[in-house]
Amino acid sequence: MSTYVYGITASSHPSLPSAVGGVGDPPSPIRVLKEGGLAALVSDAPEGLRPKRRELLAHSNVLAEVGAGGCVLPMRFGSLAPDDDTVTGVLAERAEHYKERLAALDGKVEYNIKASHAEEAVLHRVLSENPEIRAITEANRQAGGGTYEERLRLGEMVVAAVKAQEAEDATDVQHTLEPAADAVSVGPDSSGWLANVSFLVDREGVETFLTAVEQLRKGHPHLDLRVNGPLPPYSFVDPGPAEPAGTMTGVASPETAESVEE
Repeated sequence: MSTYVYGITASSHPSLPSAVGGVGDPPSPIRVLKEGGLAALVSDAPEGLRPKRRELLAHSNVLAEVGAGGCVLPMRFGSLAPDDDTVTGVLAERAEHYKERLAALDGKVEYNIKASHAEEAVLHRVLSENPEIRAITEANRQAGGGTYEERLRLGEMVVAAVKAQEAEDATDVQHTLEPAADAVSVGPDSSGWLANVSFLVDREGVETFLTAVEQLRKGHPHLDLRVNGPLPPYSFVDPGPAEPAGTMTGVASPETAESVEE
């Protein structure tokens, strides 16, 4: 049976899990594999594992429990190794890299910020800041709606203005919150979001960061902000050299739990 890998931490970590269950139905018991000052959190890998919400949450819950007590390098959902010996072999081979990453990320957590537009609010903002669009809108209104060509032109102008506002707001999200973080990682484009950015935040600076988020929200009432955190530093774990084929490889991130099958 393959070995499922949740994350890597120091063998001296004060709260390695013992009672929490992992992926699978019923939940697989968590084991701790130690090698050279490092520890890998693993379980048996169930057959036919798929990125369903239940499994993604089980994966993230293991990491959350460990991360609450100290630094952990999270593996992505679906990270597998052929067996336990392969895992301890990787720990030994890459000990220097993993120890450096644990030291660099110690005392830090990740906050993921996703931003989208509140439709009515952003349209009001676009109209208030664009005299030409306001003028054409009023002219069409007085003309009983305007011709098809006039309505088409107005629609194209509004779409272009909203797109420009999206780009401006995405920049504002990052630039406003960046000073309160130690590092920034811009996530992949995602449908429905104009910004998807992760911030590495010192645990002692979390209050400052969240205050900056609230200031951003107040200064941009046309934005809907979703804050996810504190999380283990998923976006800031340098994987190091490429893994051997089939060894400790991942297929999805726990942050996608809201968009997958039940």
